[in-house]
Amino acid sequence: MTMENAIQEMIDKFHRKVEKDENVRKKLEGVVKTVNIELGTESYSLRLDNAHIYDFKEGRTDNADILFASTPENLNALIEGTLRPMKAYLTRKFTVKGKLEDLMYLKSLF
Repeated sequence: MTMENAIQEMIDKFHRKVEKDENVRKKLEGVVKTVNIELGTESYSLRLDNAHIYDFKEGRTDNADILFASTPENLNALIEGTLRPMKAYLTRKFTVKGKLEDLMYLKSLF
């Protein structure tokens, strides 16, 4: 089973959050970033553009601003809330690469 459906559900949740929260919309207004998600044998990419996620697809995009790498199991645990993000980061259950300011946008996605 791939993580594509779980990631799509996170994207849908993000869109609902942006729709309800004007502060998040304003924070992400004008922001354009590309993200690669590496999960071992699976990889996905997406584009954040003006508080909306577009182009979610299987495979990587060239020159992504942010790279998130983990395992499907760890990402699923993060999504379900059984693995806390800070603990997961400190114990290297996932890695994130990108400019510090770009990483802050990633936090607001979820």
